[in-house]
Amino acid sequence: MQQDKAYIAYLAGLSRLGDRAAFEKLVRHFGPRLFAHAYRLLGHKEEACDVVQEAWVEIIRGLPKLREDNAFLAWAYRITSRRAARQIDQNIKARALADEVVQPEAPPEPPSGVQAAIARLKPTHAATIRLFYLEEMSLREVAIAMDVPEGTVKSRLSSARKQLKPHLERK
Repeated sequence: MQQDKAYIAYLAGLSRLGDRAAFEKLVRHFGPRLFAHAYRLLGHKEEACDVVQEAWVEIIRGLPKLREDNAFLAWAYRITSRRAARQIDQNIKARALADEVVQPEAPPEPPSGVQAAIARLKPTHAATIRLFYLEEMSLREVAIAMDVPEGTVKSRLSSARKQLKPHLERK
């Protein structure tokens, strides 16, 4: 994992200096992960796609200001989280202005087992669990990615673990 983080920092550094090929590698590698993160927060495929595209624009514009290349991943997740939050705010405002009730999209097929249990968590808790365990981010990195204090990350992890415990004990 350390070697992977070093490689990411290397690519971020090259990208910051204008290396287009290095940036394309970052996009190919992290694009799907950022999309999955946005989708977990939004629950809507097209919105998640739009949010990630906007995030990449912000990432490429902000790269020259990135102080620590090894912070790229958490920084990219934070930008995506903020973009998703803006989209959620826009959705809430749009719903408040709507005159007619629109039928919601049919939810995707529920996953099974532990994945199903994670899917039933609040979106912020599910995203925190996935970043910490699946993306193997540190508490600090998750806090940066989710744009919350470390204490909030710890609280979300604790709450999510309690909710997941019965599903994990059955295995």
